[in-house]
Amino acid sequence: MKLTQIRGISEKREKDLNKLNIFTAEDLVRFFPRDYLDLTQTVKISQCYHNDVVLLACRVASPPQAVYAGRRPFIKVWCDQGGERFSAIWFNAPYVQKNLKAGEEYLFYGRVQNRYGMGTPSMVNPSFELREKNYRLKGIVPVYSLRGTLTQRAVRDAVADALKKVPIVTAVPPELVRKYALPSLAEAYRKVHAPQTLAEREEGGSRIALEEYFILISAFRFIKGGKEDVRLRTYSCTASDVAHFAMRFPFEFTEGQKKAVDDVYANLKAPTRMNRLLQGDVGSGKTAVALCALYMAVKSGYQGAFLAPTEVLAAQNFALLQKYFPEYRVAFLAGSTPAREKTAVKKGLASGEIDIVCGTHAVLQADVQPKNLALCVCDEQHRFGVAQRSALGEKGAGADMLVMSATPIPRTLSLIFYGDLDISEIKDKPKARSEIVTGIVPPRKYDDMLEYIGEQAKLGNQSYFVCPKIEGDEEGSLISVTELFDELKNRLPRVRFALLHGKMKDKEKTEIMQAFMDKKYDCLVSTTVIEVGVDVPDATIMVIYNAERFGLSQLHQLRGRVGRGSKKSYCFLLMGSDSPQARERLSVIKNNTDGFKIAEYDLKMRGGGDFMGTRQSGRMLSELKNLQYPPKVIFAAKQLADEAVGCADISLLRELALKKYESLQDVVLN
Repeated sequence: MKLTQIRGISEKREKDLNKLNIFTAEDLVRFFPRDYLDLTQTVKISQCYHNDVVLLACRVASPPQAVYAGRRPFIKVWCDQGGERFSAIWFNAPYVQKNLKAGEEYLFYGRVQNRYGMGTPSMVNPSFELREKNYRLKGIVPVYSLRGTLTQRAVRDAVADALKKVPIVTAVPPELVRKYALPSLAEAYRKVHAPQTLAEREEGGSRIALEEYFILISAFRFIKGGKEDVRLRTYSCTASDVAHFAMRFPFEFTEGQKKAVDDVYANLKAPTRMNRLLQGDVGSGKTAVALCALYMAVKSGYQGAFLAPTEVLAAQNFALLQKYFPEYRVAFLAGSTPAREKTAVKKGLASGEIDIVCGTHAVLQADVQPKNLALCVCDEQHRFGVAQRSALGEKGAGADMLVMSATPIPRTLSLIFYGDLDISEIKDKPKARSEIVTGIVPPRKYDDMLEYIGEQAKLGNQSYFVCPKIEGDEEGSLISVTELFDELKNRLPRVRFALLHGKMKDKEKTEIMQAFMDKKYDCLVSTTVIEVGVDVPDATIMVIYNAERFGLSQLHQLRGRVGRGSKKSYCFLLMGSDSPQARERLSVIKNNTDGFKIAEYDLKMRGGGDFMGTRQSGRMLSELKNLQYPPKVIFAAKQLADEAVGCADISLLRELALKKYESLQDVVLN
């Protein structure tokens, strides 16, 4: 159904919705709220922690005053709540002076600022209305992501109309719906978009998640069940050859690495081609396993390919290939490769002169046609989509595929979300890895931390400073990476700082990262673009601002950027919120170093909707990250998929499942 068939959607609004990847009425129904305003009860300001978003009932104690301090004038009032005083300020909101009156009772909704040592608490840019009227700030109100001129009310009205017009039918066979007394799917959508209570929202989210995971798991079943690719190449490399190659490394393989190499070797000797996921924690030695796999290919007379998501990581892999494959011809291919070199590499691959090509997305270009590509390795696979992995594999007919991920997720979930892949896990780490001490730094210790980092820079030890955002926020709860960069340069003038973030061009990011690796800088101030793959042995300190804003698995990934060498390393977590919930979550990181255990905690504490966002599962499930549902929903979906195979009529399920799998072809994880 066209968007313009929904009441209130003009051509202008349709274009704004298109920017949110909403092109049909069906897309609109699946556009779930990113948050909810819980306006069912008020709280006391004395009970609020820094950055809490709350509803307060209070009396405005002073007339609104325009304050002209610095470059950002604002409106300020003092409020009283049973003897407790706090201030409220508004930026770019001159209308507040006319709409607020001293002595009246109001409801204020917004974020509380209550930083350590900053005096009385305050609210920044809160919504407000007279308490006696209370027609707007009440109930459970959905909040949607917006673009262009869209407003919350416009989106809410459009979604409500779409829910009346779009048919919502479950793919679960009727006998299973009856057996498990599954709630109505249409009613579940209503509960998510217009819940009467938070419990209702969770009920609806669980039912929708069950449906989506059921279809996804069924899709993998249909595809994998009838698709066993017959092996086209015979590998002549022997187990003895692989054992001798492994001796080139300056360390003994762990039991996990040995098992993974055995899994790959068995795959390559099997009658069907390999399609395997190698999952391991940061620093577990996945790359060494990948090099063994590539050796099996080139030793057998075939070509290999090693794909990485960034030029920095690709360059690191290229250096390793040159080191461990001195008797073979290795080439590098990336976007920054000069045109003449690109042409030579492509010719060398086509003629068979080049044995291994290492690079970025440039390897996927249509004119890159290796003569006899047998094995493809895809590093940090969560940065690539199914289509890109397939494109790499298609460079060689029936090529074997090994994809790697350093983002651990619980094994049962791996079996679900990588349903088209066999799985190997490395859970132990090389003994040479240094210890990483993790600590939560209170505000009073911040200056001491900076002084320590300055001293470490003199000793040649490098540091990372990571912010969650390129830009800060209006409430002042987040510091921007550029603001932090300027602040740190002023605080530590003798330390050499570099700035890195996602809005920079790839070439610039690569140059800065390379300069940091070459020790031309002491500290790197960055967003999460350094999360994976970067290997700087002299980086011994990781500082993460607003650490409570990150998922536990992401914090673990960031921590894994240090401790890459033999020096003792540190990870300092800075909290933007003092709430017990934030401290509890960060204590999990502080007290655990096992990525798989941390992933289990993350899943348990955040729920499936937050844990299984775009980073873990792909754009095909990115809508689900806004839903709230317990992890057991995923396992219930797996049980349904197991039983659906024996149901009488699964034609609708098959149709929807195949559409779901087709949508995977467009998945690229960012």
